[in-house]
Parts: sequence; structure tokens; C-alpha cells
Amino acid sequence: MTAVPMPEPIPEADGYTPQIIVRVEDGVGWMIVSNPRRRNALTLNMWRQIPGAMAQLTADPSVRVVAIRGEGEASFVSGADITEFARLRSTPEQVAAYDQAGRAAGEAISGCPLPTVAVIRTWCVGGGLGTALGCDLRIADANSRFAIPAAKLGLGYRYPGVKTLVDLVGPSHAAEIFFTARQYDAEEALRIGLINRVLPMEDFDEAAARYLAAIAGNAPLTMKAAKMAIRGATASDDPADIQAIDAAVQTCFDSADYAEGRAAFKEKRAPKFQGR
Repeated sequence: MTAVPMPEPIPEADGYTPQIIVRVEDGVGWMIVSNPRRRNALTLNMWRQIPGAMAQLTADPSVRVVAIRGEGEASFVSGADITEFARLRSTPEQVAAYDQAGRAAGEAISGCPLPTVAVIRTWCVGGGLGTALGCDLRIADANSRFAIPAAKLGLGYRYPGVKTLVDLVGPSHAAEIFFTARQYDAEEALRIGLINRVLPMEDFDEAAARYLAAIAGNAPLTMKAAKMAIRGATASDDPADIQAIDAAVQTCFDSADYAEGRAAFKEKRAPKFQGR
């Protein structure tokens, strides 16, 4: 397999550099989302680095399981970096380019042939939860919080991401997650099937390491075959009205409500949506 080169990280004006970090330790390939200043929010440049990072880990014969986590203990991934939206995700062309980067990142994670595990601490929100849902398994500390706040921002979620959530938790729970945009704690997330296991906050890293080591020690070909079968069991053709769904999502991004959602976030106030 030929690894996809990772784009060079782009430093901010003060030298601070949000980036994707790759490490390999004892059969575990780590992809670390490093933007702690913004609770590990994903910048456009970071979305673009993910396919190369996943390709690098997949091509390494010593890697048996891929684990994704955020830098530090304050957050897994808090979502897309909304502070960039006015500059990088406001025109139709920018929205299309941004969405393409997000889709490529998501496909790189969900398409990985190795077992993938999201190792979650504290915040796992929006695009961060979408990133976690692209993994086969999700483990979290007891203090973790989960949410998809799209309805508070006026943006739309593409069909593949919604389908992944529905496949995991069912249509009723998926509807509540989207319609209320509320936060779920770790125990509730476990109960509805959003995550697989809650680990104690004390010695979390050690408990997560044991969990990953157990997977890394199992038969690679068995896990590969099982993953292929699981994918086959959940696959389905696009719905007949996929174009209408895409059009409805595009309407979100073209709306005054989307602009209001971004403005309200920037101004730290409650949005006033008008449905247009």
C-alpha cells in the first residue's frame, strides 16, 4: 500500500500549530488530534492531514489496531473549528471544499481495514463525535460528554453521517440527538449504544492501554475478516431520494439561519433562527 503524504501543518500567526500527530507503540498506531488551545477542534488543515495519517498507520506492518484520541485530557475532539467558518466555510465554493476535506477524512477512518478505536476524554462534540462514529469501537472516561449541536448552528449533516448514527443507536435515539442538540453523559451514551465502554477517570490511560493491547494481541486475519463481514452487514444502497436530502442539507448552508448560527457562536449568545 502506498501511503498518502500528509500536508505540512500550518502554524498560526503566533507560531501555534494545530496538527495531526502519528505515533506507533507496541502494535497500537495512534492518531492524535492536537489543538488543545481550542479543545482539539479540527481545523481545515487538520481535516486534510487525516487521510495521510491513516494511510501511514495502515501501511505499517507493526500496527494491529489504530487508536484515535485528542491531545491532553481536556477533550477528545470538540468538533470542527467554528472560528474558521466565516473565513473558510461561508461561500458555496468554500463549503464544497470544506465538505470534501471532511468527507475524505471520514472515509479514511471508516475505510481503514484495521480495527479502529476512539479513545475519548471529556468533550466529544459535533465533528468530533462524527470522527468517533467512524471508528469500530468507542471507549470513554466517566467524565465524557457527547453532543451533535447542528440544530443550534443551523448547519446540515450529510446522509452518510446520519446513517452511521442511526445504524449505531437506532432512529429514535438519533432523532433525539439531532433534534434536542443536548449533551449526553458517558453512562447515557453507553446505555443507548453510542459508546462501547466507560473506563474510570483514575488510571484511564492504563485501562485504555490494556483494552487496546488485548485487541492488538488477537489474530489480525480474523479481525480483518470480521470487520469485512460487519461492514457487509451494515451496508446498503443510497436512498432513492438522496438528491433531495443533499438539496435540503445545501439549503441549510445557504440559509440566513446558518449565518446567524455562526454569528451567535462568535458573539457567545443564543441564536435567533427564522427558518430561512
